[in-house]
Amino acid sequence: MEERTATIKIGKKECELILTTKATKEINAKFGGLENIGTQLTESKDVASSLEIVVWLIVLLANQSILRHNLESEDKKPLITEEEVELFTSPADLNSYTEAIMECLVKGTKRNIESEEDSKN
Repeated sequence: MEERTATIKIGKKECELILTTKATKEINAKFGGLENIGTQLTESKDVASSLEIVVWLIVLLANQSILRHNLESEDKKPLITEEEVELFTSPADLNSYTEAIMECLVKGTKRNIESEEDSKN
């Protein structure tokens, strides 16, 4: 597992969520930026809308690791579908999945800033 991932379980399958440049572009197209995801979740009109957003994000982020695997390996894995996520999860899983999504987004956008030991003023 990479340091910029989060892991969730869908049915019996462990899925690695990862924020890639490709996923970031898709999130920007849908929400207008990463910073708008929280607003979309909290301002959703109903539970169904919130669940739809979470399912979409899970599918997007989980499929990034599968797509990367498929590019590097002859052993191709099928992509995760929204239907699969919906059938193997329950609405009660929403909190833990939302936390995993946010963890993935934070890790994916984390910047390591190093300061010089001997600063010259």
